[in-house]
Amino acid sequence: MSLREEKLLRRVTLASVGVAILLITLKLVAVISTNAISMMASLIDSTMDLFASLVTLTAVRIALQPPDEDHRFGHGKAEPLAALAQATFIAGSGAFLLLEAVQRLIRPQTVETVDLGIAVMLLSMVATGFLVLFQRHVIRVTQSTAIQADAAHYGSDFLVNAATIAALWLAQQGVHWIDPIFGAAVGGFILFSAWIVGRKALDQLMDREVLDGSEARIHAIAVSHPRVEAADHIRTRMAGRTMIIQLYIYLQNDLDLAHAHVIGDEVAEKIQEIFPGADVLIHEEPSTAHDLSSPKNGATYQESL
Repeated sequence: MSLREEKLLRRVTLASVGVAILLITLKLVAVISTNAISMMASLIDSTMDLFASLVTLTAVRIALQPPDEDHRFGHGKAEPLAALAQATFIAGSGAFLLLEAVQRLIRPQTVETVDLGIAVMLLSMVATGFLVLFQRHVIRVTQSTAIQADAAHYGSDFLVNAATIAALWLAQQGVHWIDPIFGAAVGGFILFSAWIVGRKALDQLMDREVLDGSEARIHAIAVSHPRVEAADHIRTRMAGRTMIIQLYIYLQNDLDLAHAHVIGDEVAEKIQEIFPGADVLIHEEPSTAHDLSSPKNGATYQESL
């Protein structure tokens, strides 16, 4: 990882923590003043974001550490672990908000000081908008899983804040039932977000294959080398932002070991041109070892291109 990427990751995590603290402070004052469940939903959402940002800050710092004797493959999985922790906290917040909204539907309460609540929401939207733009820039540069999860929270916050303004205004006009209904809707959305973030984190932690056509592209690159007769047993997975690629290539039977490794290195370089930063492990095998009946033979990949 370049020095620029490391600086960007550190700055964006600090920025997200700072924005979360600012929003929580403002919204706490607004909740006390307005007594609105919609405002409470926004406060819970921001509190959730602060926790997520702190987890992300810690995870990114760990993930940036270079490999050591105990972690030869690096610390990249700290990021999906952080995302999984975020998903757990998000789910708990969503469940709490749903329960609170149901109670408000059963026992309605008056919304007060609406103008203050709307002003807080407008300020929150401005701060959140600037942060999301910064996060998207960092994601384009670093492809960080943890920052992607963090940006998803703040991106949804922007919409939640806008909807909160609408809910507060309608409550001020006498449509009191809209306040708990909105709280319940936000709670459901938070639970859905937890599922999306958690599923992606589990995919990385369980070493799920990268199912985006990468295997077919890797096969095409390998067999394009003039000395490679076939390629199979292609495996892919993600470790944080690093893609792990393993494959077998089959060469002429009479090729000596030194030349075989040179060809393997050339294939690896070609793969890394298409998948920058990937960790590529290639097994060089004689062509007689290639099992033509294998479900992962060359013909299978050619058909998928």
